Amino acid sequence: MPARIADMASRLVSVPGVRAVSLGGSRARGTHRPDSDWDLGVYCRGVPDVAALTALASEVQGAPAEVAGPGGWGPWVNGGAWLRVDGTPVDWILRDLDRVEAVWSDCLAGRYEVGVQPGHPLGFWSPAYPGEVALCHVLADPHGDLTALRRATAYYPESLRAALVEAAWEAEFLVECTRKSSSAGDTLHVALCLSRAFGILAQSLHAHHRVWCLNEKGALAAAAALPDAPPDLAARVGEVLRGLDPAAVERASELVRSVRSALAPGGGEGPDGTDGRQGADGREGPDG
Repeated sequence: MPARIADMASRLVSVPGVRAVSLGGSRARGTHRPDSDWDLGVYCRGVPDVAALTALASEVQGAPAEVAGPGGWGPWVNGGAWLRVDGTPVDWILRDLDRVEAVWSDCLAGRYEVGVQPGHPLGFWSPAYPGEVALCHVLADPHGDLTALRRATAYYPESLRAALVEAAWEAEFLVECTRKSSSAGDTLHVALCLSRAFGILAQSLHAHHRVWCLNEKGALAAAAALPDAPPDLAARVGEVLRGLDPAAVERASELVRSVRSALAPGGGEGPDGTDGRQGADGREGPDG
């Protein structure tokens, strides 16, 4: 890791309100390309000092920078900054640590929500919050809050797994909703319903294997690589979404049935075959 990134993290936690900084994204998972962004999660309690963050962002970028405060980027992606440091994109993503901890408590009880969020066409699934923590590298955490939460999220809750697997019922419902629309040529409605149906299936397949799914980007390819996914899942989804006609709806219905059959009780042990503890092979989820 470049010293510049480590130094940035240590300076960020000196800003009032900032409690910890993590490295996320492909660089945390070791799947990055040379030109990949550096994604830094900036975990705060209360409202951070946005003016101080802006001053620091401008300094490290070497040019005026803009930092969006809490709510500036929508209700779930709290805010942050898109910077360019030494020619490399560096993203700061603000996270409300109190809210992340509350979502984690909900996940332990098998509760989650899907919120409207710009940039997330299938909605922001709240388990992404603890998933980000589970998959991150902690860079700076003087109070130990994020480190403790990361240790806790090494275990994928069985109650959350059950709830997200059960969510697959909506995919079947959505496909049924498209039957009249496809015959009438209402491609917008068909496309929206089928896209959401396949997004839900991707979430359910990840949960079935206790693998965190953080957003839509890369989710289908990752789901298709899981052991219980129907053969050629990604290619078949692509074929359906290119068709959007009654024949495509029938293929979608067949796919949904295949996935729901794979999700039926009796399959999908944890990556270590025991209690759902996340091992090195079970901790990845697509986050772009």
